[in-house]
Amino acid sequence: MGSSWRCAWTRWSPPSTRSAEVRPGGPAGGGGGAAGPVLTRLSAGAGRIELCAGLVEGGTTPSMGEPRPPPGRLPCRSLSLAALRALGASRCRRVLSRRCPAAGLLQVVKQCVRVPVFVMIRPRGGDFLYSDREVEVMKADIRLAKLHGADGLVFGALTEDGRIDTELCTALLAVCRPLPVTFHRAFDMVHDPLVALETLISLGFERVLTSGCDSSALEGLSLIKRLAEQAKGRIVVVPGGGITERNLQRILEGSTASEFHCSARSARDSGMKFRNPNVAMGASFSAPEYSIKVADVAKVRTLNAIAKNIL
Repeated sequence: MGSSWRCAWTRWSPPSTRSAEVRPGGPAGGGGGAAGPVLTRLSAGAGRIELCAGLVEGGTTPSMGEPRPPPGRLPCRSLSLAALRALGASRCRRVLSRRCPAAGLLQVVKQCVRVPVFVMIRPRGGDFLYSDREVEVMKADIRLAKLHGADGLVFGALTEDGRIDTELCTALLAVCRPLPVTFHRAFDMVHDPLVALETLISLGFERVLTSGCDSSALEGLSLIKRLAEQAKGRIVVVPGGGITERNLQRILEGSTASEFHCSARSARDSGMKFRNPNVAMGASFSAPEYSIKVADVAKVRTLNAIAKNIL
């Protein structure tokens, strides 16, 4: 089981420079005490992190953490300020650790990095046609992400006939304000990408992530280039999907993109000594139970180096 998460990097820089977007899975570097240092090293070569869970499903909303209390209020209602003062600092920390919910992924990442963190808003895997209940969840998650310091949001929504759901996107964008928003790869499921691009521009999205409506950014390269030419700077077209060190140069040169989105992951063997090979926590198509996808710092650096050379 375990949570996986994705982060995306892109350098905040003039249009003449190129930048990378990366998706590591699992707690970067393997969780525990190592997560902070590894996140710091990963973010050192990037300008933005896109944060999500459920990487096997293409990314879902990550855990946020406990809502911040108003100034002067305690996060745990069962403990009074006077009671905590009487406990002393060390005992106070022990009591809070037992009675208060643990910090969510967003809170931990924000403590570890100094680059903007964009949060994925996607209540489930599967299609991008959402029910009224799911929409309420999305709005609540957006508010919570903003509360915990998200620097931007990432979402997408379609109608049943494969068009951008303008009504829902307008409502969600209103909740997101004033933060910038990226329309994710729901774009690759649209009926007419050229029309859809104009819709996103009119709605006010700052970026759109796409594989060119194909199985990978390399396969969809011609459409990505066409979209970038049509956009004319009105929206940032970010190629993503199957990008590696082997094809990055071709994709950047072929699309004229200034940003890109890709996985920079390696498999790490689980630390479990006892293993039950007869049980899997996910579906049969999910990742192996004792193989963990983690962010590969070396791959991030290699991708950044490739991007810098194509100037």
